[in-house]
Amino acid sequence: MKNRIRTIAALTLFIGLGTTQMKAQVNNGTPQFGIKGGVNFSNMYTEDVDDNNVLTSFNAGIYTLIPITDFAAFQPEVLFSRKGSELTYDNVIASGKAKFKLNYIEVPLLVKGNLTKNLSVHAGPYFAYLIDAQVTNETSDGAYNFEENFDNDDFNKFDAGLSAGIGLDFDTIGFGARYNYGLTTVGKERDSGTGTYTFPDGKNSNVSVYMTLKLN
Repeated sequence: MKNRIRTIAALTLFIGLGTTQMKAQVNNGTPQFGIKGGVNFSNMYTEDVDDNNVLTSFNAGIYTLIPITDFAAFQPEVLFSRKGSELTYDNVIASGKAKFKLNYIEVPLLVKGNLTKNLSVHAGPYFAYLIDAQVTNETSDGAYNFEENFDNDDFNKFDAGLSAGIGLDFDTIGFGARYNYGLTTVGKERDSGTGTYTFPDGKNSNVSVYMTLKLN
């Protein structure tokens, strides 16, 4: 996943510098509305993003495509997106699986550019609000199973980061993949009585694979 950070910068550069060479128009200048949904592959990172502890979940929502030029458009979205992390452990005390499930209302603000008639790239910031959170733990023998709900006071309510992706667009449907790189820590700083700590001490990292359906 370290290379995905470079991908964000590369795709942004494509959009900023490549529009003069693009050959496809954005929806003939007409605003487009649609729905979208897909699968999330999420984890949390502290310093370096890796592919460990991936939680498989989902995203769904609406989007609009507002042409800026013949070859570029502004694409805001409103999504429900579940992020988090999944940890599998096996030690002398117990073995099992712990999951962080974080449900957000997410608003990406993207610039989209067409490279060909059907191939596009997009990039921009995203902002998200935490609706609720859940931590579960399931051990192999059931001795330490629990399910606990957290409210917004247990986590940072707001998340923000960078998004970049690529898409295949057809007349009414489309397919795409996107990477979201979080810039804010998920957990809040807490006082343990002997000092402070942050739980969970990580930022969101999320890959989405999705399908879009044009409504107009």
